[in-house]
Amino acid sequence: MRLKLHVLASGSKGNAAIVENAATGEGLLIDCGLCKRDFLARAAEAGFDVRRLRGVLVTHAHSDHTKCLGVVLRSLAKEGVRVPLYAHPETVRESGPLQQVRDDGLAELRPLAAGDVLGLAGMQVHPFATSHDAAVSFGFRVECEGEALGYLTDSGCVSAAAHEALSGVRLLALESNHCPSMLKTCGYPYYLQQRIASDEGHLSNSQAADELAALLHPGLEAVVAMHVSQESNTYGIPRRTLGQVLADAGHSAQLSVALQQQLVSL
Repeated sequence: MRLKLHVLASGSKGNAAIVENAATGEGLLIDCGLCKRDFLARAAEAGFDVRRLRGVLVTHAHSDHTKCLGVVLRSLAKEGVRVPLYAHPETVRESGPLQQVRDDGLAELRPLAAGDVLGLAGMQVHPFATSHDAAVSFGFRVECEGEALGYLTDSGCVSAAAHEALSGVRLLALESNHCPSMLKTCGYPYYLQQRIASDEGHLSNSQAADELAALLHPGLEAVVAMHVSQESNTYGIPRRTLGQVLADAGHSAQLSVALQQQLVSL
């Protein structure tokens, strides 16, 4: 198989993932809210040579997705690696870290919009809009040699367009952020609870389960639950909830849960 996904970190403290073209060893970085030390260590653990990065994709401006872009890109530049960074102009305007990357000349910033088709590292990237409380936000469908990967985090609901973009993939990264009952009793203030549970917040475990059930098809081989909250969820709940969907359908897809402090690869 051509596509691999390495989730270096996923959660409210920092997010970063690499999509790899296994045939060439080239890859794309999605977001970087992970410090340079952990980024380099987990990429090496995944067996990915960071000198083979061919682009960076930014989902949205929130700091847990952008805060370490500058230091990581500066480190890559010292290795002779300079890659284009794709972000919507509104995302750049909303993000201090991205403005610093631009001002320091650490990457060539290129515009990103829903409906684009980007040819990078022998893969085709199709951004689609998500529903989140940022100026703009994106998920990605990545295709390579007849197979596809779907990547959706930081979305309070799944639109018809997003569902279509995630359909028929072999690898699926799907947000399963919170348990509604835990959200109501965690230490978050009421306004934050409301934000998370809204259509511009994050998918709950049950929303993720409903979407997974709608996306099941014989070619789906692996699913990873993403952006699991450490305050209003546990790693076990999405494993059980999504696992039940697979069990009820008699589906053989491998299920993983992305972690904040450890690498998870598909």
